[in-house]
Amino acid sequence: MTRLVTGADVERAADRIRYSVRRTPVLGPVGELWIKPENRQRTGSFKVRGALNAVAGLTNAGQVLAQSSGNHGRAVAYAAARQGVKATVVLPETAPALKIDAVRALGAEVVVVPPGERESATAALLARTGATLITSADFAVIAGHGTVGAEIVSDLPDAGTVLVPVCNGGLLAGVAVAVKAYSPSTRVVGVEPALAADAAESFRTGRLTRWPVSRTYRTIADGLRAPVLGELAWEHVKSLVDDVVTVDEESIVAAQAFLFDRFGVVAEPSGAVATAAHLTGRAGPPGKSVVAVVSGGNVAAPPLGTRREQVSVELG
Repeated sequence: MTRLVTGADVERAADRIRYSVRRTPVLGPVGELWIKPENRQRTGSFKVRGALNAVAGLTNAGQVLAQSSGNHGRAVAYAAARQGVKATVVLPETAPALKIDAVRALGAEVVVVPPGERESATAALLARTGATLITSADFAVIAGHGTVGAEIVSDLPDAGTVLVPVCNGGLLAGVAVAVKAYSPSTRVVGVEPALAADAAESFRTGRLTRWPVSRTYRTIADGLRAPVLGELAWEHVKSLVDDVVTVDEESIVAAQAFLFDRFGVVAEPSGAVATAAHLTGRAGPPGKSVVAVVSGGNVAAPPLGTRREQVSVELG
């Protein structure tokens, strides 16, 4: 049987990465909404939690390899640099220049390919180099990401629902492990763009479903374009997640503006989808506190329609 990540694994990850990550606060509320601003994390996204846990746990690894839309690659490059390990990152040619440049700045070798060739290019590099592959939904990565959920429950133990963006499913899996371990009655809901809804379809049908890249790459949420959940992440989602919902493109943009205006938070589109689910009423039963994970903020500028003088963070 597949071994799933446990609360104890998350606790071990927390001990391992404690001095290498930022403990981001839970901000709010604005109405019923609280946010977990992982855009403040090192490398600008939650991804560094899992990457640091994975790389720190390697033994005799001379080189690591990752394929990514940007944030996972940046996190692996950062973790590898801290450990003195060479990193190679495969990125799609559609990735924002800001993300590509950030990976290179950390000393990693960057291989840019068409979106549909990411998996085959990574497989070829793996065979040629013998590097250790770190995917965004590996066991150690999921455990590291689980520290997001553990911190949420510690800071807001009476949260009714935690909303989590979904790409390969590593963050959703990790958060679900931690939340259900420490607060079983709290709902955990995954959120993804309607234009890249492979996880929602998988959850609805009970079968892991892959969408073609030609479909998932329609969304502006460039960090959520993965065509399928990781197999290990899927096992966690089936067992622990309460629901997976979708949001449209207009709602994502509106959520970016809301986060900037009300919390002073600059979120990339992928980082705003959980907030979009709350704003559109997809979050679930009203009346209880909702926490939306703002998964990343690696975007060049604040969203359109916002001005810095409009920022108004409400705390209570």
